[in-house]
Amino acid sequence: MPRVTEGSEALGAYVSTPPRGTPLEAAGHPGDEDSVGMRIPMPVQTGPEADRLRYVGAATRRIARGLDLDEILLGLCRSAVPAFADAILVYLREPLPVGDERPSGPLRLRLRRADGGLDGPGEDEEVPVGTLPALETPYTGAPESIGVLSDGPLAEVLRGVRPVFAESPRAADALAELLGYPESPLPTGRRALLAPLRGRRRVIGAAVLLRRADRPAFEADDLLVAAQLATHTALGVDKAVLYGREAYIADALQREMLPDSLPQPTGVQLASRYLPAAESARVGGDWYDAIPLPGSRVALVVGDVMGHSMTSAAIMGQLRTTVQTLAGLDLAPQEVLYHLDEQAQRLGQDRMATCVYAVYDPIAHRLVVANAGHPPPVLLHADGLAEVLRVPPGAPIGVGGVPFEAVELPAPAGATLLLYTDGLVESRSRDVWGGIELLRERLHDAATVVSPPPLEPLCDEVLEILGPGDRDDDIALLAARFAGIAPSDVAYWFLEPQAQTAGRARRLVRQALRRWGLDEQVDAAELLVSEVVTNAVRYAERPVTLRLLRTDVLRCEVGDDAPLLPRMRHAAPEEEGGRGLYLVNRMAQRWGATRLGAGKVVWFELGL
Repeated sequence: MPRVTEGSEALGAYVSTPPRGTPLEAAGHPGDEDSVGMRIPMPVQTGPEADRLRYVGAATRRIARGLDLDEILLGLCRSAVPAFADAILVYLREPLPVGDERPSGPLRLRLRRADGGLDGPGEDEEVPVGTLPALETPYTGAPESIGVLSDGPLAEVLRGVRPVFAESPRAADALAELLGYPESPLPTGRRALLAPLRGRRRVIGAAVLLRRADRPAFEADDLLVAAQLATHTALGVDKAVLYGREAYIADALQREMLPDSLPQPTGVQLASRYLPAAESARVGGDWYDAIPLPGSRVALVVGDVMGHSMTSAAIMGQLRTTVQTLAGLDLAPQEVLYHLDEQAQRLGQDRMATCVYAVYDPIAHRLVVANAGHPPPVLLHADGLAEVLRVPPGAPIGVGGVPFEAVELPAPAGATLLLYTDGLVESRSRDVWGGIELLRERLHDAATVVSPPPLEPLCDEVLEILGPGDRDDDIALLAARFAGIAPSDVAYWFLEPQAQTAGRARRLVRQALRRWGLDEQVDAAELLVSEVVTNAVRYAERPVTLRLLRTDVLRCEVGDDAPLLPRMRHAAPEEEGGRGLYLVNRMAQRWGATRLGAGKVVWFELGL
């Protein structure tokens, strides 16, 4: 049965001419409207020429609606069959060139779509590639891929660009080459039409249109129609390829700017989710990050650059890098947001973003949070209570000249902190605060089943508050389950910068490790602590700090007020010093040095 689709009256004009005097709107072409919404009558056109114009208009609009390659080819096939032809085969260059890219190697065409029309498939069905319905001379077996001979008849027809009938020997040979020189005879004369598909710069494929014996053959005017279909299809394919490449680059850019994996800091478990706004627009400005800080602390960051474009993604990458740099300086959260605001203003006008920056201290079980116009964090307590944290909202990043405030809050063991972007809580059907309340209820319900709920499934359950088609924005979600470090697993001392301080540090470490039952680590820890403390005492003017942490590893941290970071070097045989960090590097499981706002911390870890 004939398909009934949008614009089917116009597309069917080639099958049956509408009654004389039918308004143009009834043929699928609405009249223009004036500024107050009243329709302006258009002159009624009838006859074969008017039918052809209506058909071409409806077909080209249908083809142009497609955004990706499959939609564009589907639009061509559904427009051509059965209104214009009984069967169509569409071949495209493989691979398709992108933009100004010059194809390399010999020309190859691949069958991308075949449609046979009247007898079998419905609106959304395809004839399998390589098969056609019964035509005047039955033919099956169209090859999926062919190589075009540079001096062959097909190459000559493609270079000519214009559609041709298969009535001349050269055109018939071109059709036979395209269809793989089949043993069965092909439709010839004016029942087969070969239309090259030329994009903006080069031929990118060909379309074969065939008619049955019980239908009038193609006419000369049909070449003009085929040329219009081929031109709009080729330009649409060019558009789809460019759009696909841009979407791929944007997606790769977005993914590369987000962390590949989250760190595993001591005393906290992390999980994250990122969802783009749509599969067709996988680029935006949402980001999340977790940055280890000195003292076993961790910075938790979620931000959202306004807009959905390559520019938004690029700005997001710059701001995320800036946050990492500022976090490495161990600045207070409000100071991080202040300098981030300055950086956004340097990037240009209207570079707006929201951001929440939190620092968790597993030893003090405290959380310091600063906000820049971002939705407030939600804290799920171990008893199932979900609390929206009262954090000063602040102004968005990029406003300039606005101070930021930080608040310090308790972070009890077993609690879960959720940082998110507004795409999670704002939708077409509710505002931000309605979404936050729904999020809080969902967290409470999850905790009533099992408390505390597993972190990864909890993230998935949180995302389910968005119904199908209820999302217009990206979503970035960062969840942190606080475990903390018990006071009994921490030892902390202040040491005066004196010559005998290294010896005292060795005694303190020996006593602490024996109290913890870590006798096997005593010798190595004493040696490495002695080297690091000796180096700190040499340059420090204020008391040196020494801290031991017992978790899944033994971590030692030595802090002083000298900002110069130590560097490992290979000492010459005659030199008396310069071997301390070499020993640390060889014996420690990991080690590093971090600059603070006033001084530095050198740390190392030993396996237990």
